[in-house]
Amino acid sequence: MTDVLQATETVLEWTLLVGFAGISLSLIMLMYQTIVGPYNSDRAVALDTIGINLMAIAALLSIYLVTDKLNDIVLLIGILAFLGTVGIAKYLEAGVIIDRN
Repeated sequence: MTDVLQATETVLEWTLLVGFAGISLSLIMLMYQTIVGPYNSDRAVALDTIGINLMAIAALLSIYLVTDKLNDIVLLIGILAFLGTVGIAKYLEAGVIIDRN
């Protein structure tokens, strides 16, 4: 029985390590796309995807630390990323975020 638990812990550790490495590589490429991107719409999509990756990092960290306290953080990052995406889309479409008229 303990061999099965040790094997499960080993698989979980390797999965988390691969997940963190993949998300880190993705964040590096997205930062490049945000800085160098040829169009503003490409930058907006990259910023939205960075928000999704931050949610994934918080979720993986919650699994790694064996806690459920970070689940609220995942939801908060999702809400803020959505609001940021709406603001960027409105700015790209109209040139202003808040209409005064």
